Amino acid sequence: MRIQCPFCGLRDHAEFQYIGDATKVRPETAARGHEEKWFDYVYIRDNPKGPHEEYWQHIFGCRSLVKVKRDTVTHEIIDTGLPHKILAPVDGTKN
Repeated sequence: MRIQCPFCGLRDHAEFQYIGDATKVRPETAARGHEEKWFDYVYIRDNPKGPHEEYWQHIFGCRSLVKVKRDTVTHEIIDTGLPHKILAPVDGTKN
């Protein structure tokens, strides 16, 4: 599997470290009574099948954080970009 780093170009996945799910939304820090939301955010993980957005860090390169849309079944890399980038939809249409 090869990942396109926005700064270094196409690199082998061994240069990267998986950081986590890029689809989870962090609960408000000042929210009271939302312990269950925080528990879910920190500890509960989905095991998606198909296209999924993930964070990877280029640890043996520029050390940047990269958002990767990857098919978890075939490991095909669909799109990559910086964390704030909205990645391309699976069907190839523009956002």
